[in-house]
Amino acid sequence: MKTRCKWVNENPLMIKYHDEEWGNPVHDDLILFEYIILDAFQAGLSWNTVINKRENFRKAFSNFDPIKISRYTKKDFDRLLNDKGIIRNKAKINSAIVNAGKFLEIKKDFESFDKYIWQFVNHKTINNNIKDISKIPSKDKNSDKMSEDLKKRGFKFVGSTICYAFMQAAGLVNDHTIDCFRYKEVKKWLKLLLIIGKIKISLKNYISIK
Repeated sequence: MKTRCKWVNENPLMIKYHDEEWGNPVHDDLILFEYIILDAFQAGLSWNTVINKRENFRKAFSNFDPIKISRYTKKDFDRLLNDKGIIRNKAKINSAIVNAGKFLEIKKDFESFDKYIWQFVNHKTINNNIKDISKIPSKDKNSDKMSEDLKKRGFKFVGSTICYAFMQAAGLVNDHTIDCFRYKEVKKWLKLLLIIGKIKISLKNYISIK
């Protein structure tokens, strides 16, 4: 029987999310954007509430397409506000639309959102080696810096706690407890990414010499 982080309940969707997603280093801009949207809606609520409505969010928010969402009109806003399948909060819905536009601005300035957001952990996952669930932090100095910078760029619902939840989901930090089977899986994945990175650098240097 697999040992999991103790925050995981018996909800099959939660188990699948923990076992297959949470903590994996994410470098796909669209997935990063999805996490930004969902973590903002989680504010003040449980992740269980969000995960149960995830597919409804996907349908309501154009499959988390930032270009489409950035172009939403009042008609779209009203549609979302009346959608019982999602979390109907005016401020959070508005933040999703605003953040979509700001997300695209960052992509333009940095070539990718991935390149921008990973700078806050120096482009390397932080392994926190947590022994007990009570020791999992709600924020850290990196999420503080991320929050401050995102706010300066016009993002909404990006407090340090929300940013840290995003960091956990997208693998900027590995907060699986050390007794969880996923802790070792994520560390192995990180080692593989490091090897791939070194190979890419070697090939690039070889090609430049040639």
